[in-house]
Amino acid sequence: MTKLQADDFIIMVKSKQAGERVFASIRKFLERELLLKVNETKSKVARLDECTFLGFRIVRGKIRWSEKAEKEFKRRIKELTGRSWGVSMEYRLKKLCEYMRGWIGYFGISEYYKPIPPLDQWIRRRLRMCYWKMWKRPKQRRKQLRKLGLEESQINMVVSSRKGYWKLSRTLSTNMGMGNAWLKEQGLISLKEQWSRMHYPAQ
Repeated sequence: MTKLQADDFIIMVKSKQAGERVFASIRKFLERELLLKVNETKSKVARLDECTFLGFRIVRGKIRWSEKAEKEFKRRIKELTGRSWGVSMEYRLKKLCEYMRGWIGYFGISEYYKPIPPLDQWIRRRLRMCYWKMWKRPKQRRKQLRKLGLEESQINMVVSSRKGYWKLSRTLSTNMGMGNAWLKEQGLISLKEQWSRMHYPAQ
């Protein structure tokens, strides 16, 4: 008979002793009765706030996404906003927003709001870096910044700068020109807005 691998699940009890007892009983049932293999590296008896389950943790009674989940999110965002990815900004924004919607659609049940605004700021900064890289030549950068309403003195400060793309994406001039509202007009969605809709739909 073929042995199958059990799916992920978590069992909550009141004490560590009860956990050890239930773990032994469940393991015996899975292996002897159902002929399923228990994953030794993922199976343990521990406090609830020490456990990660399907990308989530429960801390002081509140659901949060795990550090591993956030790390993977940032890794994927870096791929989608990488300077060397030779695609149009329209396509980049499309794929970026698709990923962000899917991610927040799953991890948005997290009740921990604090990391969300910084993630939004970080994503906007990475997009500003992409636009700055796309506007390769000083002449083109001046033209684009003028369209965005910047004064010549502000434009000169960044166009003549020898700083790298990442540092320039944080300057006052690039933030004023490629502001939050402008990036939204280009198609960028906000994690904060998506999260708020999930937790406060009436608003």
